[in-house]
Order: sequence, then C-alpha cells, then structure tokens
Amino acid sequence: MGFTGFPDEAFLFYEGLEADNSKTYFGRHKQLYEEAVREPMLALADELAAEFGPAQLFRPYRDVRFAKDKSPYKTHQGAFVDLMPGIGLYVELSAAGLFTAGGVYTKASDQVARYRAAVDEDLSGKPLESIIGSLEAAGYTLHGERLKTRPRGFDAGHPRIELLRHRSLHAGMRFEPEPWVHTPQVRERVARTWRDFGPLVEWLCTHVRGSELPPR
Repeated sequence: MGFTGFPDEAFLFYEGLEADNSKTYFGRHKQLYEEAVREPMLALADELAAEFGPAQLFRPYRDVRFAKDKSPYKTHQGAFVDLMPGIGLYVELSAAGLFTAGGVYTKASDQVARYRAAVDEDLSGKPLESIIGSLEAAGYTLHGERLKTRPRGFDAGHPRIELLRHRSLHAGMRFEPEPWVHTPQVRERVARTWRDFGPLVEWLCTHVRGSELPPR
C-alpha cells in the first residue's frame, strides 16, 4: 500500500514509550510500532526514493554500551538518505511531531578539517554563509555539535567564526502533530524541505565529502 500518513496511534505509542521506556512496554506494543510507525515510514521512504534516493530506517534500539542513560529504546523513528557517508537528508517521527533535516552528521577529523578549510576560504565560505542565511530566513534552524570557543588556529574575529565552531552541521524544521500528519500531505511537506536543504547538502558533498580515514 502507498503512504497515507501517520495514524494517531504512532504518536500515542511514543507518548507511552516516553513514560515507560522498558522492554515490557515495547514488547506489549511491538505490533503497534510495526503497523503505526515502521510500516508508514517505510512507505514514505519508498515514495520519496525516486527523487531523493533510498532511505535507511534506523533500528528502534539504543546503543547503551557507553551511555549514562540506559533506556533501551529510542523515542523516535528516523530515516536517513545517505548521499555521501554521513551527509544526507533525514526525517524523524516522535511524540512531538515530525522533524526534517539535511546536512552532515558525522564529525571525523578529516571531515572537520575539510569543512573548516572551506568555511575559512572566501570563495567557498561566503556561499555557505549565503545558503545558511537563506535557510534561516525561510524558518529553518541550524543544528549540530559545535565548540564553545573558537577552533584552534582561527581568529576570534573571523567573519564566519560561528560556522567555524561547528563539528557537524545540519538545518532542520519541526512540525507539530497537526491533522495533516495523518494524510499523504506529509510526503510533499518532507519533499519540500528536502529540496530546500539541497544547496546545503550539495555544498557539504563538494567540500566536506565522506570520511577517508580507515574505520576503527
């Protein structure tokens, strides 16, 4: 079946999971997760694939090996179109609604070095500044891990010092669970935001690329 929207039960499932993040809760409601969350997200990803490429759905289980928070399940369902390793387009469903984003999510040392070199150089840094300005003017919010101070080797008065502080960079927009999220309109809303992220993702693919370091 094609994508018809996310049912009310998807948001109720995550509200319940936020209140009781346990194997018992997830086990009792696994069929609800499959039918109300995973299957609609797969259908949405399938309909977007022709324009944007295939998306990978993330597993619902958290990696808690090195985390202080030992909650076993993610309180959202995400899907990612990987255009280059760690660079691409993202959509997420949670009790809070729908979130879409695009950018670079990994922060390998070679990627960070290439990113900062490109931001520092006027020929590439000024276009990124313009792209970010356009996205923010359209209502998107800038996200990503960044340093609290200036990165080593860069002057505090650099005209793009705020962008240089980033180790990962993505723009996003959150939509509350209004009635349209239960309809096929979701597909066009996500597609429209992903098109808006196109210039940012293209810049990142050109200047940052995937990590070229050997896997650990």
